[in-house]
Amino acid sequence: MTHNPASARERTRRIMIAGYGLASYLVFLVAFCYAVAFVGGIVVPRTVDHGIDGAPWGLAFLINTALLGLFAVQHSVMARPAFKRWWSRFVPQAMERSTYVLLASLVLLLLYWQWRTMSGVIWQVDQPAIRALLWTVFAAGWATVLAATFMIDHFELFGLRQVFAAWRGSPRRKTGFRATLLYRLVRHPLMLGFLIAFWATPVMTVGHLLFAIGTTGYILLALQLEERDLIAELGDSYRDYRTQVPMLVPGLRSRSCPVTGAVEDGFSPAPPG
Repeated sequence: MTHNPASARERTRRIMIAGYGLASYLVFLVAFCYAVAFVGGIVVPRTVDHGIDGAPWGLAFLINTALLGLFAVQHSVMARPAFKRWWSRFVPQAMERSTYVLLASLVLLLLYWQWRTMSGVIWQVDQPAIRALLWTVFAAGWATVLAATFMIDHFELFGLRQVFAAWRGSPRRKTGFRATLLYRLVRHPLMLGFLIAFWATPVMTVGHLLFAIGTTGYILLALQLEERDLIAELGDSYRDYRTQVPMLVPGLRSRSCPVTGAVEDGFSPAPPG
């Protein structure tokens, strides 16, 4: 049997691409799971309420704001089509999404690691029934985030479909988006889930408030950029979708939705992009 070095190199390249995509996804899973605990103040050593202690309030504010800004810049710049076209000149197309997911996850891990404590309580709910309700809403927000990724294409959103298509040597087929379930209620249920999770808390500290305000501001700005890109890509079909389905608040417009082909990009450890 004749050994073909080129064929062996190609197989090795495909395996490395698939391994890279899987590793990036695993880092995302760590960052996502920690995000739930970080925002909820559950078990983990660093949370939005209790990060690194000892920094003066002004310095803590500047550091935390810079961490949020770094995440916003990385998330938004790398999500833009022009950047992706430029970036794909250096990163194989199959790895582009996984690289985005990996870098976004690493920026989140940096935020968790370097977040400074900003003490002080804005509100505190002590009534047990209301506390239980707020924790239920908090959990529902995160459940909405996760469910929304599967209502589009979870595995494409986080780069797995692309790298395993390259591993098999098959052309990438973009599955697109069909407005089902939550996407018939709002155009961005994933982002709505984040907003719910970030604000639903029985104890709102100064640090948590800064995090909630910063991420909310970023989400509202990022959605404007994302919708501009979707209109450029999908044209009238997305314009029709916008007229029929509200952005974030259910019930403001009609729920009927014929559009197909739109892709929502996630906040957080994964995309927009």
